[in-house]
Amino acid sequence: MNIRSIVAAVMLSLCATTANAQQLQLSHNANPGNPKDLASKKFGELVQAKTDGRLKVSVGGSAQFGDDAETITNMRLGTIAFSANSQGTTSAVVPEIALLGLPFLFQSLNQAEAVMDGPVGDKIAAAAEAQGLVVLAWWNNGIRDTSNSKKPILVPADLAGMKIRTPPDPMTVDIFTALGAAPTPMAFSELYIALQQGVVDGQENPLINIHSSKLHEVQPYISLTHHKYESTPLLASKIIFDSLSQEDQQAVRDAAREAGALNRQLVHEQTVSLRGELEAEGIKFNEVDPAPFVEATQPVYEKWRSQYPELVDEIVVAAKEAAGK
Repeated sequence: MNIRSIVAAVMLSLCATTANAQQLQLSHNANPGNPKDLASKKFGELVQAKTDGRLKVSVGGSAQFGDDAETITNMRLGTIAFSANSQGTTSAVVPEIALLGLPFLFQSLNQAEAVMDGPVGDKIAAAAEAQGLVVLAWWNNGIRDTSNSKKPILVPADLAGMKIRTPPDPMTVDIFTALGAAPTPMAFSELYIALQQGVVDGQENPLINIHSSKLHEVQPYISLTHHKYESTPLLASKIIFDSLSQEDQQAVRDAAREAGALNRQLVHEQTVSLRGELEAEGIKFNEVDPAPFVEATQPVYEKWRSQYPELVDEIVVAAKEAAGK
């Protein structure tokens, strides 16, 4: 066989591999450069490599394939395979995941990761699977702070009557109701314009989301309330995941964990670095004394403990144990 024939055979083989690849979509709502976006792209690369090209993942960031709520619906129907989704939106179908956002539960990312990687994370994952969603890995979104266009938030009274955008997440709504604000749930994709037009006064997000979505352009004040933690569950449609071979299922899980390590690393690094970058752009930061905020949000624990008494207590104990390590 001459060189030209060999090249032609190789090209035909490559074309056949591409043609036979199963095309899968991954949806998320983050902007380019966000740890969620970078880890999603890494996940796609790893899945293709680990399955020898049998699976190919197309990543649709910035809600290209629909917002988080639409994506959850489509995953349960089996029309979208994967999503680096949000804790708040997922809680609409898996209420137990909201418990990871109990107010002031976690003081550090390491503490939250230790709890998610243990029995608590496994229990929430089992609840998700019962609703048609497979938790492939627990990625990080970060610990959330509060920004607004009016003034520094020093005590809960400073939030009185202030319209604060929250995710469509009952836990976050409960927290800001307890703090005296007027929580206003809306999709993340609508947030920048709502802030720019004054539809809402402020919002709450980790610094990584504030920065990558340029919310600081219309929010000069950031108060380091650290009021709750937010995971990024990397989810798979159970319908699609169950259709894969065991070999490819394992490859997908391995890719999710490896990409998750990148996600966590980036979230840790950017959580430290972004304050300085934002201050250099003129953002006014202020620390808060957490004590009055913790006291004001105790009724949130009482409400959620009445619904999930055993799981709330298990999470609280796990968080205390993780804090001591």
